[in-house]
Amino acid sequence: MYLPSHRQPSSPPLHHPVPQHPIPPMRSPPPPQMQGTNPNPYIPGTSGSTNANSANRYADSRYSNLFNDATAQVSLQVGRNAMMAGQEYVEQNFGKFFSLSMPALKSYFNVSNKYVYTKLVLVIFPWRHKPWARLMKRSEVSGTVEGYQDPRNDINAPDMYIPVMAFTTYILLSSILAGIHGTFHPEILGYIASMAFAIVVFEILGLKLGCYLLSISNEYQLLDLVAYSGYKFIGVILTMVVGSFIPGLTIKWIVFLYTFSANAFFLLRSLRYVVLPESSANPTSATTSHKQRQRRIQFLFMYSFVCQFFLMWLLVKS
Repeated sequence: MYLPSHRQPSSPPLHHPVPQHPIPPMRSPPPPQMQGTNPNPYIPGTSGSTNANSANRYADSRYSNLFNDATAQVSLQVGRNAMMAGQEYVEQNFGKFFSLSMPALKSYFNVSNKYVYTKLVLVIFPWRHKPWARLMKRSEVSGTVEGYQDPRNDINAPDMYIPVMAFTTYILLSSILAGIHGTFHPEILGYIASMAFAIVVFEILGLKLGCYLLSISNEYQLLDLVAYSGYKFIGVILTMVVGSFIPGLTIKWIVFLYTFSANAFFLLRSLRYVVLPESSANPTSATTSHKQRQRRIQFLFMYSFVCQFFLMWLLVKS
């Protein structure tokens, strides 16, 4: 018996939809617009530079209106007058000092190697030095006196090269010795420099006060006092070096007493033309009374011996 085969009906074939419109190709993003190009291509004649030019013209018009305003002109004139008045006041009160100090300060550093060596020997061994009078500078045309000679040409002239170098050497030497003894710390440099500077300022202020009370005036008095106040560091450095390498306090204090005595004698003879300018320039001058002259000599002695002993002891002790 024939049995017909049961077949499942076959599924119809799949048909994918075919796009009716072509796919547009992929496009890269538009490049960034440069400054000054048209930001909107659909509006011709517009650009970023046009807006910038309009802003500049607006600002220029505002400033031009500001300077053309009467109130602004009055304000500028008042400010100009105030500035001129301030400049005139500074020139009247401080111009003379700066015009005197700047050229004079330069001459204090006009030294030579021979001068430095001879001056160091003079400060340490001043006992047999003669003469102590400073040399005068005269004009080559008229022959009139124009002041004192520079340190390069006069061993008795004060300088600032040796005091500045001695001041710096004292700070560095104190730090080195502290490191050798194991007591160095980073703050010691600032402490030693501040203390030494305060001592010098205190000394100069005391000198200026004494000169003011005794009516002592000199053209280059302040600069001379600053220079002479720094020579004490030479004796202090010598005392510290000897005391560090030779054991025992006896040798150290013997050296200290000698350097103090040498520095006091040096100042006593060198500052005579500052404290007693009239007697040094003209011995027959009698413009100061005998009593005033005695006070000046006592002031010079107190500064050269008493004050220097106390200040040098503080420097060596620290």
